[in-house]
Amino acid sequence: MTRLTDLTMAQARDGLAKGEFTSVELTEAHVKAMEAARGLNAYITETPDLALEQAKASDERRRKGEAGAMEGLPVAIKDLFCTKGVRTTAASKILHDFTPPYESTVSDNLLKAGAVSLGKTNLDEFAMGSSNMTSHFGGVTNPWKRRGDDSPLVPGGSSGGSAAAVAARIALGATGTDTGGSIRQPAAFCGIVGIKPTYGRCSRWGTVAFASSLDQAGPMTRTVRDAAIMLGAMAGHDPKDSTSAPMAVPDFEAALTGDIRGLKVGIPKEYRPEGLSDEIAKVWEQGIEWLKAAGAEPVEISLPHTKYALATYYIVAPAEASSNLARYDGVRFGLRVDGKSLDEMYAKTRAEGFGSEVKRRIMIGTYVLSAGYYDAYYAKAQKVRALIAEDFRKAYETVDVILTPTAPSAAFGMGEKMDDPITMYLNDVFTVPTSLAGLPGLSLPAGLNAEGLPLGLQLIGRPFDEETVLKVADVMEQAAGFTARPAGVEG
Repeated sequence: MTRLTDLTMAQARDGLAKGEFTSVELTEAHVKAMEAARGLNAYITETPDLALEQAKASDERRRKGEAGAMEGLPVAIKDLFCTKGVRTTAASKILHDFTPPYESTVSDNLLKAGAVSLGKTNLDEFAMGSSNMTSHFGGVTNPWKRRGDDSPLVPGGSSGGSAAAVAARIALGATGTDTGGSIRQPAAFCGIVGIKPTYGRCSRWGTVAFASSLDQAGPMTRTVRDAAIMLGAMAGHDPKDSTSAPMAVPDFEAALTGDIRGLKVGIPKEYRPEGLSDEIAKVWEQGIEWLKAAGAEPVEISLPHTKYALATYYIVAPAEASSNLARYDGVRFGLRVDGKSLDEMYAKTRAEGFGSEVKRRIMIGTYVLSAGYYDAYYAKAQKVRALIAEDFRKAYETVDVILTPTAPSAAFGMGEKMDDPITMYLNDVFTVPTSLAGLPGLSLPAGLNAEGLPLGLQLIGRPFDEETVLKVADVMEQAAGFTARPAGVEG
């Protein structure tokens, strides 16, 4: 029999329904695996006692015939989602001991669907980073290794802890958040599936904010079907979030028909920048061939404002971050460092509480919003953002979905690129345009590079058309037949 931790979410759901094992047994297996994999530093806070308590309650509900869509399935929650009675840190010293008295809507939706929470996963501080190396609690180690090389690699960021946990089989799935690529890029680095839904599909209420017009929660899983199952449980309109879309949640799993004949797939010419690695280009071409073989038609498209997306993002996101992070002042919650005056207390608290990357983004954001610079930077960036969204709108007049690489490289070594913020920011070059336009984007593993590391492909869909994205991703997943796993993760 397959080890319980090696089951997909769909397999575990079916096994529980047939009575082959209980949620308690499934949860115990994951708790044991978590203990063995602590060296990855994927979790900031483990909650084994709570998980087993929830698993017992789940088994009781199943016995009564009250099973939900995620009944008894052990998942991990990114430590950006507020969890009632469980420490929520955003991987920052300033929130080191913060325990929320309320539950975020997304994690509450999962609990109401019957999911079991294993703990809170590590991330880049306040979700700011592409490596998971800016966490106050230390970096997360990617379970994957280069062939013949034992040096540790980053899992990507900011949702690196969630990605590593899913890849290492210490959670069936995990929540992530994506502001400029923070679900999709770590999914690519760790060889898993990650989907950023349309902005507004999942509530942001109770999620620690980075950039409010960009942040969006989504699932990270090992298969496309699992992503469809988990997204269905997470999504839904929330009156507490004014940006939450008042739309019904479709049956995402039912969309996985396996039939994509006649669909037109856009291939943007601007996503072949100078210096794109041959390996990334090759896996992209392979993806196009899989789609053609399944009856879809590739169509070259142009997204002319793509080249301005990264610069636009790194004005808009820090501006919103500087505003959102103003609340961490030592007065109401979180760290407090006393000073001789109120101003000195503010300054000392923020200086000690925030890490260098967060400080950098607050400073950039405050600068672009300041008098004399607002029109030159922030207002202009918002205009370019509208042009980027218009590029996509025009493209979707002729195509149904767009295929691109997810990241410009495979996972890189811990400590590499850390001294050069610009190089680090370039990790988001393929994911940022989707975020600026508020569109759904999914990354799936499509192959391995010469060093044996996973490479991901990204599918981008129309607003609120996650169904087509998932349907195409499911067909590509079958064609890719990606069965590779990190060294040390038994089959």
